[in-house]
Amino acid sequence: MEAHQAVSATDILLSEGVILLGAAVLFVMLFRRFGLGAVLGYLVAGALVGPQGLGLVGGGESKLAIAEIGIVLLLFLVGLELHPVRLWRLKRDIFALGLAQVVLCGCILTAIIFYSTGFSWGAAIALGLPLALSSTAQVLPGLKSSGRINSPFGEKVFSILLFQDLSIVPLITIVAALSRNPADAGGPPGWMMAGYTVAAIAGLVLAGRFILRPLLGLVGRMGEREMFVVVGLFTVLAAAALMHSLHLSTALGAFVAGVMLADSPYRHEIESDVEPFRSILLGLFFLAVGMVLDLRAVAANPLFVLSMAVVLVATKAAIITGLARLFGMEWRPALGAGLLLSQGGEFGFVLFTQAQNALLIAPQAASLFAAIVTFSMATTPFLMLFARRFEFAKPRDHDLPGPEDAPRGSAIIVGYGRFGQTVAQMLMGHGFGVTLIDKKPAQIEVSSRFDMKVYYGDGTRMDLLHRAGADEARLIAFCIDDPSLDSRALQPIAEAFPQAALMVRAFDRRQVLELQDMDLAGIVREVYESAICMGVQAMQSLGVPDEEVEEVERQYRQNDAQRMALQTEHGSLLAAKDLMYRPGKSMRLLSRGDGEKA
Repeated sequence: MEAHQAVSATDILLSEGVILLGAAVLFVMLFRRFGLGAVLGYLVAGALVGPQGLGLVGGGESKLAIAEIGIVLLLFLVGLELHPVRLWRLKRDIFALGLAQVVLCGCILTAIIFYSTGFSWGAAIALGLPLALSSTAQVLPGLKSSGRINSPFGEKVFSILLFQDLSIVPLITIVAALSRNPADAGGPPGWMMAGYTVAAIAGLVLAGRFILRPLLGLVGRMGEREMFVVVGLFTVLAAAALMHSLHLSTALGAFVAGVMLADSPYRHEIESDVEPFRSILLGLFFLAVGMVLDLRAVAANPLFVLSMAVVLVATKAAIITGLARLFGMEWRPALGAGLLLSQGGEFGFVLFTQAQNALLIAPQAASLFAAIVTFSMATTPFLMLFARRFEFAKPRDHDLPGPEDAPRGSAIIVGYGRFGQTVAQMLMGHGFGVTLIDKKPAQIEVSSRFDMKVYYGDGTRMDLLHRAGADEARLIAFCIDDPSLDSRALQPIAEAFPQAALMVRAFDRRQVLELQDMDLAGIVREVYESAICMGVQAMQSLGVPDEEVEEVERQYRQNDAQRMALQTEHGSLLAAKDLMYRPGKSMRLLSRGDGEKA
C-alpha cells in the first residue's frame, strides 16, 4: 500500500512538473517574443493550468511556499553584488529615500482603501502597507541584465527596493500587533522581534567571517567545483532558516549572508553556481502566484480589481517621482524610477496571507488584492520599456545630437574616454570612417574643443545602434568602463548585426571569463599591456639585463595565456594558479637551482 502511494506521489510530481514546465516554456517564449517579459508569461501559465483555470495542476499554496526560496536566492545574489563600503555610501538613499517611500506610499494607499471600500482601519492598514512594496523579482533582474544596477539611476532604484525588503520585518510586526486571532496573542512583542533581528544579523556577520570564509578557502584548495554549489546553497538556506525560526524575513537573512561574501575572492564562483537555482525557483514562484489567483473572485469584481490596480500604479508612480526629485534626481530619471517601481510586489502575497490568518481580512479580500498586485505587476514590462526613455536626464544647456545624425562609417566606437580615444585615433589614422558614441555630456563637450564630433547616447541600446548605422558597420568596439557588460547584453547585438565584428574592453579576468562563450573579434583587458610596460621599466630600473627582462616578459605572457585558457576551460579563476609567480618561485631561482639564492 505504501509503495503504491509512493508511486502515485511520484507520478503526480512528474506529471505536474511536465505540465508546469511545458506551460512555462510556451508562455514565457511567447511573451518574450512580444517584449512583455518572462514574469507575465509565468503568471498567465500558472493561472491557465491551475485550479482556477483548466485544473491540470493543484496545490498552488504548497508550491508557493517552496518557490519563495527563489526570492531568498534573489536577495542573496543581490547581497553578493554589494560590498559593505558601497552599502555605507548608499546609506542616505536607503534609509532616507527608502523610508520616505514606504511610509508615504503605505499611508496614502491605506487611506485610499479605507475611504473607498468601507474596510476597517485595521484591514486597510494590513492591505495598504504591503502595497507600498514593489517587485524586487521583476525590477532587479532587469537592472542587472541591462547593466544598469551600478549606474546612478540603478543605485537609487536599488536603494528603495532594499529598504522595502528591510521593512518586511516591521510590517509583519504591525500586522501581528493588529491581529484579532487569539492564537497570535502569545507571539513575541515588536521590541523583541527588533532585538531578534539585530542579534540574527550580528550572528550571520560573525558566522560569515569566522566560519564561512575559512570553509570557502578549504573548498577552493580542494578544487571541487560542485562543492561551491553545496556551500552556496547551504549558506542561503542556513541564513533563511535562522531568520524563519525567529519569525523574521528569510530574504533579509539571505541578503546579509550575500553582503558578507561580497568582498570574498570566491564571490563569482558562488554567484555563477547559485544563479540557475534562483532562475528556476523564481519562475516557479510566479507560476504558483498565478495558480493561487482566485479567478472567480476577480471575475465577480473585475471593475474593482482593474481600477484599484490603476490607482496603485498611478499613486506609487507619482509619489516616487516626487520623492526622487526631492532627493536630487532630474525629473526625467525621477519619472523613470517612479514608473519602474509603481507595481505591487511579491511580498504582498505573503503579507496578505498573514493578514488573513490574523483575521483582519476575509479570504475573498486577500484574493482580490492579490489579483490587484498581479495586474499591477503585469504592467511592469510595458512601464519598463517606457521608463528607459526617462532614465537619463537631458543635459542642461546642451543640444547634443544623437547618432542618427552621424555619417555612416566602417566602425562604431562606444565610449570615447581615454581607452576609446586611442582606438579611434588609430582607426582614423588609417582612414577609416568612425562613428563615436558616448553618454557623458561632459566628455562630449571636452571632445568638441578638439574638433572631435561625438554623438550622445547609450551605445549598448539596440535602437540607438540601429540609428547609428550598425547595420552597415564592419566593426563595433565597446570601449566603455563597464564590468557588468556580459554576454546577455552583447548576444542580442551580435545577432542583430552579424556582419559587424564585436570587440570589448574588459575590466579584468572575470569579465573575460563571462564573455568566453561569445564569438568576439577581440577582448582586451584594459590595463594588461600598460602593466606589463611598467613591469619592464621596473626591472630595468633595478638593473636587470635587457635579455633577462625580455625573457621574463615572454615567459609571463606565455604563462598568462596558459592560465586564461585553463580558466576558460574549467570556468574558475582558481585554475592554473600554480603558473603564477610568487615569493620563493621565480624564473631566476628555477634557472639557478634550489641551492643558490637570488
